[in-house]
This record gives sequence, C-alpha cells and structure tokens, in this order.
Amino acid sequence: MQEKGTISIHTENIFPIIKKFLYSDNEIFLRELVSNAVDATQKIKRLASLGQYNGELGKLQVEVAFDETAKTITISDNGIGMTADEIKKYINQIAFSGATEFMEKFKEAKDANEIIGRFGLGFYSAFMVADKVEIQTLSYQEGSEPARWICDGSTEFEISEGTRTTRGTDIVLYVNSESEEFVSQYKLQEILDKYAKFLPVPIKFGTKTEQEPDGEDEEGKPKYLSVEVDNIINDTNPIWTKSPSELKDEDYLNFYKELYPFSEDPLFWIHLNVDYPFNLTGVLYFPKVKNDFEFQRNKIKLFSRQVFITDEVKDIVPEFLMLLHGVIDSPDIPLNVSRSFLQADSNVKKINTYITKKVADKLSELFKADRKAYEEKWSDIGLFVKYGFLSDDKFYEKAKDFTLLTNTAKENFTLTEYKEKVEPVQTDKDGQLVYLYTNDPAKQDAFIQSATKKGYDVLLMNSPIDNHFVGHLEQKLEKTSLKRVDADVADKLIKKDDAPETVLTEEQRNQVKAVFEKAITKPGFKVELESLNPEELPVTVTMDEFMRRMKDMAAMGGGGMGFYGNLPDNYKVVVNGNHKLISRIIETTDESAQAQLAKQAFDLALLSQGLLTGAELTEFVNRSVSLI
Repeated sequence: MQEKGTISIHTENIFPIIKKFLYSDNEIFLRELVSNAVDATQKIKRLASLGQYNGELGKLQVEVAFDETAKTITISDNGIGMTADEIKKYINQIAFSGATEFMEKFKEAKDANEIIGRFGLGFYSAFMVADKVEIQTLSYQEGSEPARWICDGSTEFEISEGTRTTRGTDIVLYVNSESEEFVSQYKLQEILDKYAKFLPVPIKFGTKTEQEPDGEDEEGKPKYLSVEVDNIINDTNPIWTKSPSELKDEDYLNFYKELYPFSEDPLFWIHLNVDYPFNLTGVLYFPKVKNDFEFQRNKIKLFSRQVFITDEVKDIVPEFLMLLHGVIDSPDIPLNVSRSFLQADSNVKKINTYITKKVADKLSELFKADRKAYEEKWSDIGLFVKYGFLSDDKFYEKAKDFTLLTNTAKENFTLTEYKEKVEPVQTDKDGQLVYLYTNDPAKQDAFIQSATKKGYDVLLMNSPIDNHFVGHLEQKLEKTSLKRVDADVADKLIKKDDAPETVLTEEQRNQVKAVFEKAITKPGFKVELESLNPEELPVTVTMDEFMRRMKDMAAMGGGGMGFYGNLPDNYKVVVNGNHKLISRIIETTDESAQAQLAKQAFDLALLSQGLLTGAELTEFVNRSVSLI
C-alpha cells in the first residue's frame, strides 16, 4: 500500500495561514489532539458496551510523550483507530470541508478560538508547532491493516503501510525550530494541567516514583519500596460529574482547594445539574470577598465534556456573578468559544438565565432556612446580591426579599422590615420617607450622633457598590429618598413642621452672615444661617446630596458622570443662629475677635469633615493654642 496525493482544498495553501493566525495561541494544539484521542477511546468503550466490539478493551488511556533529542511529541491512544480509507475521509476531506469558508470569514481573525474546531481544523492545529505530522494507526475492525499518513505542512500527503500492531492511533509531531519550547517536561505538564486536568479518560504523562509499604525493618518500623508508576495527570471523575447525593461538604471544599490552592474556604456553593432544555453541570462557589471590590474575574472555568475551554465566561455567567469561582461544563456551548459566537448562541442566553435563577433560589433558601447564618455571611454575599439587584431585573424580583439593609448598630433588616421600622419617625412633612445613611461612620460620627438624638436610624452604606445601590433603591422604593447623613444638618435632612424659632433679629442675622462671609476666604463655601436646636454644633459644613453623589459616581467611573467630576467642590456652611457661640459673636464689639471666633468655629467644622489640611491645619493649631 503506497499512495501519494493532494489534499483537495479550493484555495491557496492553508498551513501557513493556520500558523499565522494561530501563532499567539499555539498551545491549544495539545488540547485538540488529546481531546481527539479521548474521543477515540470513548468510542471503542461505547462500541464494546453495544456489543459491536468483542475484543479485549485493555487499559484504556491516552499517553503524551516527548523526545528532546528527536524534537518530537507523540499523542497515543488505544481507541478505535482508522483504516487507510478512513484517513482519506476524515483527515484529507472532512477536516478541510470548511476551508474555503474559513478563508473568507477569518482573514482578519485574531482569536484562535474563532477558527479551530468550527471548521474541522482541530487536527490541523498540529501544524502550528510542527513541520511534519505523522499518523500511525490500526483500526479496531477485524482484518484491518495498519496505516501510516504523513504530511509536511504542504497540501501534499502520503499514505503507506503502518507499523502499529495494536488497536489505536499515534500522532507524531516533528516540532519546528520556533516551537522547541514545547518539547519539555515543564511546558507539556503546564498545558496538560490547564486543558486536560479533568478529562474523562486517564492521561499518562511519563512516570513518577511512589513509596509502597514493604514490611518492617529489624526494629519493627515500617519499610518502604520505591516503585515507578504511571504519572496520570487527570481526575477522570471530578465532582461536577457526580450526583450531589454522593458528595459531602468535605468533597466540595477539597475540590475548591484543588482549583484555588491559596484561597480561603468559600462561604457556600451551588451544584448545577440540568439536562433540559440544555445540558449543564457544574459547581459554583461563593468566595469570601474583600470590601476593596477587586474584581477577580475569570475565576469560573468553562469546560465542554470535561475539556477545559476558557475562563472568559462573561456571556455565560451574568455580569454580577463574575466574582463567583468554580466550574461550568456544557456540551451545548460550542467547543471552541469565541466571544462573538457566544453572544449569538441561544443556548448561552438560556444558560445565563438558568444560572441567575439557580443562584437566586439558593440565596432565598439559605435566608429562609437559617437567617442568622445568612446575616453572618452578608458582609461577603452582599456585594453579589446588590450587584445583581442593580443589573438584572429578574434577579431583583427575587432578591428584594433577601436583600438586607444594615444600620450603624449592625442590625439587619429586609427592605419591608426597614420601611416599617423608620416610617413613623422618618417621614417628612410632604409624606416622603427619608432613609439616612453613612459611608464612613468614623468620619461622619458627629452627624450620626445628631441624627440619632432626633430618633433617626442611620444605615451603613460603605461598600464600593453602594453609591449605585443607593440610587437604585430610590428608583425601586415608592416615595422614598436616601440622604447621606452629612448632606445637611439633622434638622434639615428630614423636613418637619416643628423647626425651632430663631432667637436673632433680622439685623443680627445679617450681621452674623457678614462676619462669617468675611472670615471664610476659601472658595466654594456658601454661608447660610439656620435656626436649629441650640444643642447642635455652631457651624456645620455639608455638601448637597445630589452633587456629592454625582461626584462619587464620577470618581468610580460611572457612565456619563465625568462632567460632575470636573466641577469644583461646593459646600454649604450652615451657621446655627440659636447656638450660644453666635450670641457671643454678636455681643463682641471687637471685629478681629469676631473674625477669630467665626474662623475657629468654621475650621472646627472643616476638621470634623477631614477638610482641614496643610498650612490651614497648622494655622488652626497655632490659633487654638493662643486661645487656650
């Protein structure tokens, strides 16, 4: 048997193009060839189970080997093998049936995943790293002859009699000079660990030394014998392939440690298992999230039939769950994922919806089953829930029942519970319910204390997402507004009809305002005189709620808020006309003493807000010393 021929493709030589387009992602050649070998192995197992193959199956496994001297990499299996006719059909014809379409569509392609596989080019990814590829194969069919196929990266091929004596296939890559890095223990192990860690057929990569018990020595201590065993690099039955009833908490935690060796234990997990209207299995973990909101994206690994595909799961997993960790496996996701292809795929949208529902159901179940435990985890899971609350209406519909609001006393309330708590006291004269919040309890303590004295409750909103969450709550809750506790003095935050009467005449009010306007030389500060409780501070500095919120959002990169970020800061200086210090300023006839008292009260207000710095702070300290 000897035959030479030309691979029939209706275009220019495709091999240089494969190399050119796929060079940046050339390690996936090993994923493709090992996956093919696994498929061939699973097929023989299936044929045996159907009674269509009656020979000995033997030890079913795939082996990856390399020869540093010869610069070869060999992928071997004992699967179904091929006849010479099947090589012609599957390697020479079908593999290139999409070549013309490939050339048209992907002249500008940048992502290897857009190309490999979608056009039957999986086998030919071997030419990304090899000058020459050889196949040695023997079909499982009775009476088959071994066959050899060889191709040097042109469209010329040669088929001749092979040397293989047992069922299966060897693919031998004669690695090119630019790709010699792949002919190494370390590099191949790294790629296998990435793509083949959980393949369903054992993958052998060399051998390793293990210690076996070998009786006892003269002192009765156990002896061990060093034995050389196959180095099987994969777990063929990872936990997502098992039923949840077979698994204990320990199994889930051990698997998490295997995926993320340096992470803290997760809070809890969700086992995904659905077979209609699409196939999907997996385990998603809720990690402990630090409040600095560093998005550790790409932590969810996407598999297809246990072959690792990508950790770019943006379109499969809802945006707000990108902080989750874990594994998703679905044969209904195209094997070679590209972002553009994913977005157009209807199964991807269904999977996204399913995951959202599954997560919402799990959180709801945890909340109802053990509220105390749920509250203890809230500081971690609150980020997920609030993000989902903001970005996904379907999730919001469920999440509104298990979203918690936490106040400065560290008490937790559902949205309904909180409304019932504060409605009697925090409804203003126009019937609007006002929620007060702080994003920095230490810095805003004076404002919190003022609000608390009036019987108001103050919510804690100090996560990085709370800027957006506050605005979203206002949209979702009827006749409710949220104000940061330092947006105004306590008497003005929730406007009532019982405002204290002023003790100053009109002339005195004008006089006080003039003193303060003269004493305050900083730009962007507007003086307003108010009649407040005499117990409140003499001077308070605040920033309008709307303006500060817009500026905070601009600082976080909120869409369309950049305009506000560029505006200068403007503050309101609220002078409490009913405070005894103001009476003292009026009674003082010395203008410089008046100015000094006004400046001191203003600087104290700035100091409480962290707005007094540099030379102004030094001047304030020196002035304070002279006043003692």
